[in-house]
Amino acid sequence: MADNEKTEAEWRKTLTPEQFRILREHGTERPGSSPLNAEHRAGEYLCAGCGEKLFESDTKFDAHCGWPSFHTARDGATRTKTDNSHLMTRTEVLCAKCGGHLGHVFDDGPAPTGLRYCMNGAALNFDPEKK
Repeated sequence: MADNEKTEAEWRKTLTPEQFRILREHGTERPGSSPLNAEHRAGEYLCAGCGEKLFESDTKFDAHCGWPSFHTARDGATRTKTDNSHLMTRTEVLCAKCGGHLGHVFDDGPAPTGLRYCMNGAALNFDPEKK
């Protein structure tokens, strides 16, 4: 069965309650609560739901927003949709493989893209580069 075809019960078995709330129910973690904010090693950031490679560590930057931020996603790893919740319009970022909610992308990031992928740390796993 493909990750995007899992039932709610199957997702609940494989994710922590916080991961389920964020990835499957489009939740948001408290700003500053993710250990990934302080992660500075080389490696890859993966979807916590399905393991899809989403971001490279050299695209991460400190946006001082309270969430892990990246200026570039891996090609084809994410998709976006308009999010009109909370009385505002934002661009939601989803894992292209499993459809999990990752966070939002804004156009106030650094070069080279000018984008700020503001991601929930609980929606990500970090895989340090093997040396």
